[in-house]
Amino acid sequence: MSEFELDARIARDSDLVTALDLCQLRIQNDSRWPWLVMVPQRSGMTEIFDLSPAEQVLLSVEVNRVAAALKTVTGATKINVGALGNIVRQLHVHVIARFEGDPNWPGPIWGFGQSVTYEEQQKQDFLNKLVEALS
Repeated sequence: MSEFELDARIARDSDLVTALDLCQLRIQNDSRWPWLVMVPQRSGMTEIFDLSPAEQVLLSVEVNRVAAALKTVTGATKINVGALGNIVRQLHVHVIARFEGDPNWPGPIWGFGQSVTYEEQQKQDFLNKLVEALS
């Protein structure tokens, strides 16, 4: 089995928050939505069913843990979870907090407008709360 390597596009568009048992937890560099990306650290995976049954369970547990923490920290109206990968084929799961009245509510976030980079302090404050909620 080859060593795990993060897709360059995911690396470019997000920052590492922490490593969980299976996944890298990353924050997407777009402050319009609290938007996390979870990447199972397994080589050659493009679909959830590519993971072993035990890894599928662990992915589900980690996604639910992150989604619950995101809901707690943000008070979001809805937490959207999706394993989309039409362009970036490496298996990754998006966990996004949505609010009534946010940019493009209730429509999808993909392809909407231009991303807005976090101010560093804003990002750090959010990540500190998130990591605390995950502990």
